[in-house]
Amino acid sequence: CTRLGRQRWTNRDMKKVAFSLDNVSLERDGKFILRDLSFTVGEGERWVVFGPNGSGKTSLLRIASFYLHPSSGNVEVLGHQLGKTDIRKMRHLVGFTSQGFANLLRPNLTALEVVMTAKNGALEPWWHDYTKEDREKAQLELERIGIGPLSLQAFGTLSSGERQRVLIARSMMSNPGLLLLDEPAAGLDLPARENLLEGLTLISQDPSAPPIVLVTHHVEEVPAGFTHVLFLREGSAVAAGPIQETLNDRNLSEAFGMQLKLRKSDGRWSATAI
Repeated sequence: CTRLGRQRWTNRDMKKVAFSLDNVSLERDGKFILRDLSFTVGEGERWVVFGPNGSGKTSLLRIASFYLHPSSGNVEVLGHQLGKTDIRKMRHLVGFTSQGFANLLRPNLTALEVVMTAKNGALEPWWHDYTKEDREKAQLELERIGIGPLSLQAFGTLSSGERQRVLIARSMMSNPGLLLLDEPAAGLDLPARENLLEGLTLISQDPSAPPIVLVTHHVEEVPAGFTHVLFLREGSAVAAGPIQETLNDRNLSEAFGMQLKLRKSDGRWSATAI
């Protein structure tokens, strides 16, 4: 069952829709970055988005996080239609993180402070007052992703994978209805990547966690517990649906434009060229 069409509710599973694109296109300087893309993320779903450079993956997340408007089509996030709502009041409902955000943070902030500042969208804890409940909430989110014991450690002394886990915990601080992760494992070495994937697996298996959309180039970076996959190529959907049915040699090869062989072992995927 593919999920390329837009739907608010399904009679089969009655899952509430967190995010939907309906025939969305994004054009810049006469070139289509996204073209007639329809895509739906339902409650409780964990999506991974694959595609080569320039396929539109990051643009999709920027639209979902209210930082980019499409050229055409309809976008609905958590029941609010883009263009018909005050996005300043909506952005805190979408958790978004990427590698570049770490560079904006002062290295000697503790992990707890980094997470806590998300309550007000700040970069420094002294800009606002925080309560005991705020600190407890930040600690809870660090524990949720498996690094609670590191809460008082300086952010700059953490490993790359640990810093990414702190940023994901930060994106959960405001209890978002949707979590967007833009290549969180990019630039990480093997131990750091595995460290990060362990944390993402914990979140993906938490039934109280919001729907997740994870963008990556690599099948090796799919955490256990993810439920659905979308393949993009040149801004259009190649295939989308449940991961067990849709993550296959044919769709992977079509998305990346070369013959690839997909393998799965102990719940993790890998791919090689044929």
